[in-house]
Amino acid sequence: MSVSPQDLKGLIDDRPQDGLFRVNRRVFTDPEIFELEMKYIFEAGWVFLGLTSQLPRKNDFFTTTIGRHPILVTRNAAGEVGAFVNSCPHKGSLVCQHEKGNAKLHVCPYHSWSFDSAGKNRAIKGKAAGAYSEAFDQAGHDLKPVAAFGEYRGLLFGSMSADVPSLEDYLGDARPLIDLIVDQSPEGMELVPGVVSFTFDANWKLQLENCSDQYHFSSVHPSYLRILERRTEKEFAGATQNMWDVKKMHAEVEPGVPTGGTYNFHQGHVLNWRMPDTPEVLPLYERHEELARLHGEGKRDWMFYSRNLTLFPNVQFAENASSQLRIIRPISVNKTEMRTFCMAPIGESAEARRRRIRQYEDFFNPSGLATPDDTVVYEACQQGYQSEAEPWLQGYSRGMCASVSGPDQFAEMIRLNPASSVAADRFLSDETIFHAYYRAWLARMTTEGRATTPAETGDRA
Repeated sequence: MSVSPQDLKGLIDDRPQDGLFRVNRRVFTDPEIFELEMKYIFEAGWVFLGLTSQLPRKNDFFTTTIGRHPILVTRNAAGEVGAFVNSCPHKGSLVCQHEKGNAKLHVCPYHSWSFDSAGKNRAIKGKAAGAYSEAFDQAGHDLKPVAAFGEYRGLLFGSMSADVPSLEDYLGDARPLIDLIVDQSPEGMELVPGVVSFTFDANWKLQLENCSDQYHFSSVHPSYLRILERRTEKEFAGATQNMWDVKKMHAEVEPGVPTGGTYNFHQGHVLNWRMPDTPEVLPLYERHEELARLHGEGKRDWMFYSRNLTLFPNVQFAENASSQLRIIRPISVNKTEMRTFCMAPIGESAEARRRRIRQYEDFFNPSGLATPDDTVVYEACQQGYQSEAEPWLQGYSRGMCASVSGPDQFAEMIRLNPASSVAADRFLSDETIFHAYYRAWLARMTTEGRATTPAETGDRA
């Protein structure tokens, strides 16, 4: 049975005038919907590829994906960055089978066709003796470039469709939030050596939601909170410091006094944020006076806020005790791969870097104190979604009466212009932040929001 745009519209119950927003479980379980997501969200729209700082030298490269397409991102001999489909035009094999490196030539392992770092075919093994036709000689043999490729502040994005909005329009009003990350150093951000890749047996949108979900924290991570409590009660030699004060978490506070909030953007990007209890433990705090001089106190203070930024659909920046880059790769309707990196401002001190890495290890990745809790719950949700006795999920309602159109006073500090805002105390745990995801999801998945894919234009080059 084919899933029509009208079917998809029936899976998101979005009635703000009635105070109602619901999502049908089927969006997490239907293989046909997953195929449409790969086609219209991950292949026909902008997705995050990586950072220019991953390519510091000429001929540096790294590999990634755009939907089901393997991608090679390189800095060529002239110093220009480009992205190509990592598939040999001869028999289709992956040309580059390494995650990263430096190479002037990439040689296909199957029949030794070779390509330079600009994607140009440099040699066809035994060409002179091949008795090739004139038609073959006239055909192009280079690696196919991605249809759209762009950079903003060192962040690289690509699409398999040329029919996409400009990168500036895609990032839209979320760009000041990227600036908050990049401007932590005059030289920008880099990835700390080392990458973690892991999978979980659940739909990719669970990761999309969870990064923005404040409601789950005390329920899913009690062991982590108990460790923080023990560290507070007794000093442990070498214990990792944290920006969250557990005593303050449980203390009585005046209801409604904002200590954080959420922002939705029209393109599907979202941010949740919170003021830190102890900013002085942050690795970045060593430069708090310099950052205030460079950017003003308002923007400097925002750099110290705990922030989870998602650029729809596949990249998340988690900035709290440390800084993590998360890249989401859907594999099937019920399997997702995550690639995660520790990010850091270029040029920070050795002590700040040491603290950043220790605090990163403490919380993130399958070996940390939080990520395993999350992935177990994702899989529990995926199992629960199999029941459609009650098809509508109700997890999108907290904060409905607190959401306001446009920016609030905190957004105005950094000239941020979200579509909607929620300023809240530490207990509200807003869920309207998910609405932007599903509005963008529906726009891309239905006719009016669909970009044209190469297959639909007849482009077989």
